[in-house]
Amino acid sequence: MAVSANRLELLQIADAVAREKSIDRGIVIAAMEDAIAKAARARYGSETDVHAEIDPKKGELRLSRHMLVVDKVENHSNQISLVDAQRANPGAQVGDTIADTLPPLEYGRIAAQSAKQVIVQKVREAERDRQYQEFKDRIGDIVNGVVKRVEYGSVIVDLGRGEAIIRRDEMLPREVFRNGDRVRAYIFDVRRETRGPQIFLSRTHPQFMAKLFAQEVPEIYDGIVEIKAVARDPGSRAKIGVISRDSSVDPVGACVGMRGSRVQAVVNELQGEKIDIIPWSPDIATFVVNALAPAEVSKVVIDEDRERIEVVVPDTNNQLSLAIGRRGQNVRLASQLTGWDIDILTEQEESERRQADFENSTRVFMESLNVDEVVGQLLASEGFTSVEELAMVDLKELAGIEGFDEETAQELQSRAREYLDQQEAEIEARRKELGVEDAVKDVPGVTSKMLVKFGENDIKTVEDLAGCATDDLVGWTERKEGGEQTKFAGALDGLGVSRDDAEAMIMQARVKAGWITEADLAKPAEEAEAAEDQPA
Repeated sequence: MAVSANRLELLQIADAVAREKSIDRGIVIAAMEDAIAKAARARYGSETDVHAEIDPKKGELRLSRHMLVVDKVENHSNQISLVDAQRANPGAQVGDTIADTLPPLEYGRIAAQSAKQVIVQKVREAERDRQYQEFKDRIGDIVNGVVKRVEYGSVIVDLGRGEAIIRRDEMLPREVFRNGDRVRAYIFDVRRETRGPQIFLSRTHPQFMAKLFAQEVPEIYDGIVEIKAVARDPGSRAKIGVISRDSSVDPVGACVGMRGSRVQAVVNELQGEKIDIIPWSPDIATFVVNALAPAEVSKVVIDEDRERIEVVVPDTNNQLSLAIGRRGQNVRLASQLTGWDIDILTEQEESERRQADFENSTRVFMESLNVDEVVGQLLASEGFTSVEELAMVDLKELAGIEGFDEETAQELQSRAREYLDQQEAEIEARRKELGVEDAVKDVPGVTSKMLVKFGENDIKTVEDLAGCATDDLVGWTERKEGGEQTKFAGALDGLGVSRDDAEAMIMQARVKAGWITEADLAKPAEEAEAAEDQPA
């Protein structure tokens, strides 16, 4: 069939494809031009620079061959000499391009098939680009779609103007979808991909629940009630922390609704997932106590440096089991919700541990200071837990302990400092024995005890420390199926080093090693401050 047989047919095809795929008509015409040019190159030679132009108004097709003007022709397919070029155009110069009009082509079956493939590919690329541009700013939205097909457990969803995927691990347990089912999900990622899906949906993401509550609870939508934190064990149980900006509005009651209608709507969407709605508090101790409901809490002990909180529950009424929950679910979700590690003890366990700590501190003072048991117990009962504390405390405070005078206090501090000096000398000798370089001592935040730990874990140079990850120093926890946790020790395990301190040491080591500059360290801090200053 001759390409020029029906000029309007090209425009009709372009219009139909543009409407069907929701892409720009000009993109379709450009794809057709590329396809026709490719077919023409098969006729005139692959090295020939053939161009096709379709008039967007009349549908007329013009084929032309572009030739580069050169002094010496090396390739007759796409080059022309200056003399020959000036015959056609007297003003031609070296480096110009001369266009020769070519006669219309008739497609054979193979050429037509090749042109079709080019058009389909170009249109598909344009459609995917349109889909990406349309959905890239919708991350965090809930969308409704129809199940198009199920592939290897993953669900392909038709969103009308795009196609998305819910991977198997982003679906609720025991959830089954069939072709034609309607599904609601959360857009958690949109990526530009050359093949396969670009829009990724989730029904297990914590924010999916938050968005569902925003749809069901007008107070959340209006900003009167705010969702501060969400933790989920998808398909089983969840906790959500809420706070009200209006003292007359109860945030928990607003989320529950009349006779539980609002929360029940969310529960039904999440296949019966039980939801605990908890009042959020800026006081972490209060928030943790609320998050552990329905368990009663007797006492909390906070370690702000390590973001760890110790919770003591009564021995009666099975409170320990309530606080921990089935397979540790309750305390795990409370930890996720608050962002703090939570240790749970009964009052008896805490009493036994406190007694063990007292006896241990007494023994340490007796051995390191060469004092009798009475003096060791006096120091332990006053709250001293280490020889370092004793050496650094103000002399008047030490002398003020009942049974001590200034002379006794001076003697105790003198013995404490002698013991620490001796210990420091032993640590220094051990550090040299392990081969840890002197330069590592100069990294801010590094202590002598850390140097020994570094040596025992084959971290011997500033470069070795700079190449570490935070997990290498403080360890990490892996959660397996069933909720069981496995802890892996880090190089500095047992020294009470927080993740922030470990990260700061590594970054300082990288500065010292010359990998980054102090200015590079300052940038993230400045960006964080700028983000905090932005209005919510």
